Amino acid sequence: MIPTDLPTIEDVRAAARRIAPHVHRTPVATSATFDRELGAHVFFKCENQQKVGAFKVRGATNAVLRLDDDTARAGVITHSSGNHGAALAYAAARRGIPCTVVIPHDAAAVKLRAIEGYGAELALCERAERDALCARLARERGMHVVHPFEDPDVIAGQGTAALELLEQVGELDLVVAPVGGGGLLSGTTLAVRGASPRSAVWGAEPRAVDDAFRSLESGKRQPGESSPRSWCDGLLTGLGERAFEILRANDVRIVTVGEQEILEAAWAFVQRMKLVVEPSGAITLAALRERRDELAGRRIGVILSGGNTDFSWLGEIGRS
Repeated sequence: MIPTDLPTIEDVRAAARRIAPHVHRTPVATSATFDRELGAHVFFKCENQQKVGAFKVRGATNAVLRLDDDTARAGVITHSSGNHGAALAYAAARRGIPCTVVIPHDAAAVKLRAIEGYGAELALCERAERDALCARLARERGMHVVHPFEDPDVIAGQGTAALELLEQVGELDLVVAPVGGGGLLSGTTLAVRGASPRSAVWGAEPRAVDDAFRSLESGKRQPGESSPRSWCDGLLTGLGERAFEILRANDVRIVTVGEQEILEAAWAFVQRMKLVVEPSGAITLAALRERRDELAGRRIGVILSGGNTDFSWLGEIGRS
């Protein structure tokens, strides 16, 4: 059944106004080196310099601010691989309400520390147990679940990054964002279709976790990988139902990329732009490199989704 509560461009615009006092209006960076390499004009929206180090704070803040007082008082809970958990912890702290984050025990230590640093309670579990444990704790504690990518208010909030980008640099020929659960890419799609309707939208996805690609190719949402393995820890979740409907309705294209190419892109950001971009965000540059023969002369916007990394991937570059 198609969800009836899909967000719209007006929801994205309302979210932008709502969250403005609580998040950064992140800068846009350019690189002459990457422009020459790709034969295009590329504008990097630096959500790696956002509050909590990732775009996720946009959606989480919008969702928390939308709660009525009675619901908010009981607190919020979510499951996360890291960045959404930190974002919800931040947003809950801003509103002064309790927060619990269900997270895999093998999540990056830097992300675990960030969540605790914002005052949230951690509930550690196996990766496959996140949904079930989150649902059980929510029932037991009466907490409101803020889903990392299915919540319409989260999707609308994520779209504010692309809306800002278009305000900062003007109309673009192409906008590229990473895709895992699809909250960022679907929100980006809503923003672009509303503010720059002639622009194409691409999603960048690890080849090892390609359910978004398979879903849009087949026209039917495909299951995610049961035991996904990728350095893009923020993109391991299967594509969400609402995201799928938004992407399918707006002719979004998915570009899949190999692990080596992703890590080389992450290191290139450090070398060429002195930017720390986690592999889940650097996949956007890898996707552009994969399709560089299609980019000549185009104005391209890229959402650098986050910068929370411990660089444990550095030793893997060039091994395969």
